[in-house]
Amino acid sequence: MKKVLAVILTLMMLTMLFVGCGEKKEEVVDTKAPADTTVKAEDPTAAPETTELEPVTLKWYLHGSNVTDDSEVLAKANEYLKEKINVTLEPIWGTWGDFDSNAVLAINGGDDVDIYFTCSWSADEYNAFARKGAWVRLDNPDNNLIEQYAPDLWKTLPSVLTQGATINGSDGYGVYAVPGYKDIATQNCWDINVPLLEKYGYTVEDIKNADYFSFGDILKKVKEGEGDDFYPLLVEGNVLERMVNNSIIVTGDSGTNNLLSYYINPTDTAAEGIYGNKLLSKFETPEYKKFVEKTREYFLAGYIDPAMGNANQANDTRSAKQLTGEYLIGTQSYALGYEVQASGERGFEVAMVPCTPAYVDTTSSQGAMMAISTASENPERAMMFLNLLNTDPYLFTLLDYGVEGVHYNIENGEAVFTDKRADYTPWTNGMGNVTQLPPQKGQGADFWDGFKAYYGSAKEIPILGWAFDGTSVETEMGALANVAAEYALALNTGTVDPAEKLPEYIQKLKDNGIDKFVAEANTQLETFLSAKSK
Repeated sequence: MKKVLAVILTLMMLTMLFVGCGEKKEEVVDTKAPADTTVKAEDPTAAPETTELEPVTLKWYLHGSNVTDDSEVLAKANEYLKEKINVTLEPIWGTWGDFDSNAVLAINGGDDVDIYFTCSWSADEYNAFARKGAWVRLDNPDNNLIEQYAPDLWKTLPSVLTQGATINGSDGYGVYAVPGYKDIATQNCWDINVPLLEKYGYTVEDIKNADYFSFGDILKKVKEGEGDDFYPLLVEGNVLERMVNNSIIVTGDSGTNNLLSYYINPTDTAAEGIYGNKLLSKFETPEYKKFVEKTREYFLAGYIDPAMGNANQANDTRSAKQLTGEYLIGTQSYALGYEVQASGERGFEVAMVPCTPAYVDTTSSQGAMMAISTASENPERAMMFLNLLNTDPYLFTLLDYGVEGVHYNIENGEAVFTDKRADYTPWTNGMGNVTQLPPQKGQGADFWDGFKAYYGSAKEIPILGWAFDGTSVETEMGALANVAAEYALALNTGTVDPAEKLPEYIQKLKDNGIDKFVAEANTQLETFLSAKSK
């Protein structure tokens, strides 16, 4: 009996001991564990905890990329994204040469891309494709993705960007893309190869004191010195025309080859344009005729590479020649500080000479955006990614600059790129909120403060906020776009004779309804300006 009692007492003591140990274990606190920063699900507008999210792959179509090796970047980015929002990212690195055609094919073909770069000037133009139903409305009252997943992001954006993103689309008046916080004003500049310019006895001041029509002597001297295979004038045809004529991209116009012109006042961009607040058929103006005649002269003199007039070669050839310094004067849509970045990437001093002061137009407010495709099966997760991309400096810097210690190093608070960066060079301004990046070497620690002040002081043009709705002339727009694709680039780069081709082009435009197209645009603009003045 005593033995039985002893056994029972022993079992009771062991039971109490195990229970006590369990209670102590629950009280232990690991002081090294990170704080739980996950948004709790009881918040009705909050994203679910990462552990509750099913794994998702997001395809992301970017523009303007020069990426041949993204393996190290994606390894780190996807590790981070899995932890944050359980996402694996698959970027599609569109280039300047292939994005327009391939992105539109992907959209029209119903490809399973989740997020597309879009803007006011690409072939997948923001306004037109929003009306076609290609983009998810992000502030839909029934499912407001911005409020649920990106309220802080929206508060960080300047009002000119959030207002510019609010348009009429297939799902009503609202926001159909996240605007990138980049240069929020337009400024076109001459891109100068400074060492080559100085080699022939000229300075940047000589370019500042000249204009396109008086570049001839400089171009001639450098061409003679560098040889027949060297083309000193490196142009992007459509940008060149706008720089020379001070015309702007009319938002909602016909894709890459714009048909309409609004001529800004180059000395006071806030004043009425030189033709008043009126739109013209771009290719019928005296300004355009003068421009193409001079460009043809430069082409025949051997100053412009014939590849610039070939749509399949132009952009990639131009990008390659920029990097190797095979040019004297180039064309550039500018962002403040880009000369520092370009100098670092190209390995020689680059200067930028503005054609006009920076000005705010509808095009610049929609200059680089990310839209969620209506074909995406995971729009909520895509919105979570865009929120993280634009508010998390680590992720944005990783995806844009690459891996620290591999693609760049930080020295005195500034990013210094390594040789490996040549394998991974996304287009910075096409990605998102660039103000999260470390300044680049030579920009200075306070660069982003100056950046925000510079663009914050840019003047607004009189027709800011207006975008053309071509729905009522959609048939004409399609036909006119086909005509423009045949003639515009060749004329803008001098590869055809304007004496023969310009009259032929103008007649084809008229035959396909350009007068009706322009009249409709002016009617809409007049209505907009009338309402704006009240």
